[in-house]
Amino acid sequence: MKQDTKNLLRELVYYSSLGFQVSISIFIGLAIGVYLDRSVFHTTPILTFIFLGLGIAAGFRNIGLAIKKQKKDEEKK
Repeated sequence: MKQDTKNLLRELVYYSSLGFQVSISIFIGLAIGVYLDRSVFHTTPILTFIFLGLGIAAGFRNIGLAIKKQKKDEEKK
C-alpha cells in the first residue's frame, strides 16, 4: 500500500471514531445522571441535566482536540 493511502485510511479511522467518542461521552453522562437521580439522591431531573451537559461538553472537547490535532498535522506538512 502506498504511504498516501495509509495516511488517508489512518485519518479516516480517526475521524470516524470521533463520532463514536462523542456519542459515548454523551450517553455516559446521561447514564450517570439518571443513576444518581433515581438511586442515590432522588432529585429527578436535576442531576440528569447536569451530567448530560457534562457529557455534551466532553463531546465538544473531543471535537476540539481533533481540530487541534489536524491543525498540528497540517503545520508539519
